[in-house]
Amino acid sequence: MRTPEAAPPRMFGSVVPSDLLPWGWAEERLTTALNYWVATASATGRPHVRPVWGVWLDDSFVFASGSPVAAANLAGNTEATVHLESSQDVVIVEGAGERVVDSDELQRYVDANNHKYDYNAFVAGESVAAPGIAPGPAYRVRPRVVYGWEAELHNPTRWSWST
Repeated sequence: MRTPEAAPPRMFGSVVPSDLLPWGWAEERLTTALNYWVATASATGRPHVRPVWGVWLDDSFVFASGSPVAAANLAGNTEATVHLESSQDVVIVEGAGERVVDSDELQRYVDANNHKYDYNAFVAGESVAAPGIAPGPAYRVRPRVVYGWEAELHNPTRWSWST
């Protein structure tokens, strides 16, 4: 696992002094959350935001999407943002989204997803499907930077990874 560097974030036009949260705080929330919001943008900048199920796997957020808009956006503009459903303990991931097509990686995602949600998705070629749900692509968002804070903007922290 890569360990990110923590620093106070720049918010509202200036650096916010803060007691920094440990990376484990954010990682625990990314792992245990049930619902996430994924934001993508088209090549022209038109935004697209949808709630999804997903798993934190190998230092990345992995999800499947039946949304043709999200798929088209990520094919032309890999930038993506993932936000937890909670507005109290906030974790926001910014990074590049890439399609997952390797059958072993897809199976690891499906296994983790099925365990987490008590679901029965399965790998269908280079996509993921479920009974009654057409196959759709899976994506991995590798974080470039992650922001997090506790309720009422307590202890805001920015995590980033050295290249």
